[in-house]
Amino acid sequence: MSSNYNEIRRDTKLGEGLTDTPALWATIKAGVIGGLAGGILIWIYEAIVWVGIQQLMPLAGIPRNATGLVFGKAVQESLGLTAYFLGTAIHFSFVFAWGIAFAYIWPYFRRRGFEATFVALFYAVVIWIVMHAAIMVATADHPNYFDPMVVIGGFMSHFFYTVPLALIVKRHLAADAGS
Repeated sequence: MSSNYNEIRRDTKLGEGLTDTPALWATIKAGVIGGLAGGILIWIYEAIVWVGIQQLMPLAGIPRNATGLVFGKAVQESLGLTAYFLGTAIHFSFVFAWGIAFAYIWPYFRRRGFEATFVALFYAVVIWIVMHAAIMVATADHPNYFDPMVVIGGFMSHFFYTVPLALIVKRHLAADAGS
């Protein structure tokens, strides 16, 4: 629970016609900005951990990784240079979509006194599971999602996405609400 729980504005205390739900544009903007920051930071994490420490792929493999996860390694290889652009587009499409989704649900948790980083930890696990279940449906050519190293590495990388996302959304939507 947040230490400023009693300072949070509530729908029932705001008066007639007022709400602490942010405007749609503010929600989208906060989600896009937070998603962009998280999307860049997850790539930095992957560069340091997956490339530098674990040596799982070359640094140039990061942008095209999403292409292989969505369409399979054979398609990724056949696309050549296009796989980098497609992978980057896929990556940022998802970071924006998940960012906007978090910005949309954040006011619900804020009203109940939860801290954004706490919600972000659970959000990371949920989006990792959803994304990788979808990958398993899309292609049979994916990492072994029963391997503990893949699961732990996946959760860790998504924490590097959701924590900055949550903090940015929290700040932007608090500024929009005037609190």
